[in-house]
Amino acid sequence: MRVKTRIAPSPTGFMHIGTAHTALFNYLFTKKLNGEFLLRIEDTDAERSKKEYEEDIIIGLKWLGLNWDEKMERQSERAGRHKEYLKKLLESGNAFYCFHTKEELEEEQKKQEAEKKAYRHDCGHKNLSAEESKSKQEGIIRLKNPNKRIVFNDLIRGNVSFESGLLGDFSLAKNLDSPLYNFAVVVDDHEMEITHVIRGEDHISNTPKQILIMEALGIEPPEYAHLPLILAKDRSKLSKRHGGTSLTEYKREGYLPEAMINFMALLGWHPTDDREIFSLEELIKKFDISRVQKAGAIFNTDKLDSINHHYISKLVPAELAKRLEPYVEEYKTDKELIMRSADLFGDRIRKLSDIRDLAGFIFKLPEYNAKLLIWKGASENKTKKSLELSLSILEKIDEKTFDIDTITTEIMPVADEKGRGDILWPLRVAVSGMDKSPGPIEILEVLGKKESLSRIKIAIGKVE
Repeated sequence: MRVKTRIAPSPTGFMHIGTAHTALFNYLFTKKLNGEFLLRIEDTDAERSKKEYEEDIIIGLKWLGLNWDEKMERQSERAGRHKEYLKKLLESGNAFYCFHTKEELEEEQKKQEAEKKAYRHDCGHKNLSAEESKSKQEGIIRLKNPNKRIVFNDLIRGNVSFESGLLGDFSLAKNLDSPLYNFAVVVDDHEMEITHVIRGEDHISNTPKQILIMEALGIEPPEYAHLPLILAKDRSKLSKRHGGTSLTEYKREGYLPEAMINFMALLGWHPTDDREIFSLEELIKKFDISRVQKAGAIFNTDKLDSINHHYISKLVPAELAKRLEPYVEEYKTDKELIMRSADLFGDRIRKLSDIRDLAGFIFKLPEYNAKLLIWKGASENKTKKSLELSLSILEKIDEKTFDIDTITTEIMPVADEKGRGDILWPLRVAVSGMDKSPGPIEILEVLGKKESLSRIKIAIGKVE
């Protein structure tokens, strides 16, 4: 039997990092065993499902390189099949119509809560005759709970048992045309021949319900594995208050797909050695679901930044410049300047968007006060003369040799003679417009001769 897994996100919001994490583990498990990885969009919640969210899921998976096999399925397009299976359960007597009103059910729930009991509905309508039930056919469709112990083997957690009586006669569908989540999932997984259901531990409470539905339908259950939840540093469930939660947000900030894959793989999975850097191909070869932990996995942004920096540092200058372009688009600059800026700040770039804060002054000289140009105890006149001296030296350097070595050779003897602070401080502010930046000589090389001289002239004008 060939292994088949699926990722089945709901398009009710942008793709959550937890969904991406689940998709990755499904993908690694499947490809390790030469199986098929499928995608099913669970869009039966018509009010909340949106096309833009579905597109975000598709784009996100493709961006990560988690390409699915076979045609993508939409749950909403399978309504006819769900209806056939509901009819089958009703005809077999394993499901029935419940005619209790919403108000009656709410009152029942309030009473049980007052008695400090977990809510369950043991429906008296399950004992109606087939004729009585058929004559109404307008209520909720429920499963006739057999009240038995459910035991299943979780590939991560071992044997899990559950008393089904605690569930009561739970709902399967609002009506024949409106199946609920647990029922639709069972039918779809069965017909898609899913062999392994790998999902977050927040779904573990759904598993007994789904097994009961399968037993009622005479369906063989798949194998299950429930992944640890992704937690924030404070060990609470990852949420908006901790920062970004959608894959799109991390993509937008400039995290590389290679880094996201690498980082997410280490959320809850432990390789057999101390390595932390893996390509997708290496992860497929190394992955072993038995090495997935039960406890929640901490989402450590510092670690993500470190891994991302590793992959950024491996990019050749031309490729790095290409990836940085969208983040400096507003400056309408050229690739050569981006490449030179990346070379200057490469060691400090943790994510691609960092280039805006680090090198924004390279692409556009910021506004600054003339007082910033003045070194400790110097006068405006002295500062002006210092800038004019630097300008005269730099003007004599050929544009083709306007580099760190040549600039250093020409400027530093003068700086040592006149005082490094008196020469280099106003020069640095002039070319950067900032009080904190890389050294002036490095900036001069990145800017090139024409732009450097233009900025120094602007500075001279500020102290006149």
